[in-house]
Amino acid sequence: MASPRKTTRDGDRLMRDARTAMTTATHGGELLSASSDVIAARMEIMARAMADPLRADIGELSLMGTEKLEALSASAASLTGNMGTLAARASKSALAEVDHARRAAVAVSSAPTPVAAASAQFNYALGWWGRAASQMMAFNSGLLKTQAEALKPLHDKATANAKRLKR
Repeated sequence: MASPRKTTRDGDRLMRDARTAMTTATHGGELLSASSDVIAARMEIMARAMADPLRADIGELSLMGTEKLEALSASAASLTGNMGTLAARASKSALAEVDHARRAAVAVSSAPTPVAAASAQFNYALGWWGRAASQMMAFNSGLLKTQAEALKPLHDKATANAKRLKR
């Protein structure tokens, strides 16, 4: 059975995860809205540039590609770092579980009675469920963090552009 302290920590983690998911969903909607505003404004800038190339807004036209590249690069770097961290955590958990299974196999095979063997097997299974649930919560938190941090540079750039281009 989980201690009250662990239960409280797990509840806190679930609340943080819910807030992260809600914020990310909100930012996703803002990104979609800002993107349509930016696309519409930049289509007008391109149309004016086609109609009168000598008066084209070269500064804004050149930002169209470089800003996307910068935001996508930052997003990809964030994804790479966070996924590497998650992979390392999963690998560490898998290795730890192999050690738990090894100790359980020794306990089961060296048990003096069938009841002791069943008890050792039951204790391993019960421990596994707790470890698996805890690892899943941690992995889910990591995925939410990864998603939020990958979206951030795209959201920030698109919303800043939408605000700037509305002037």
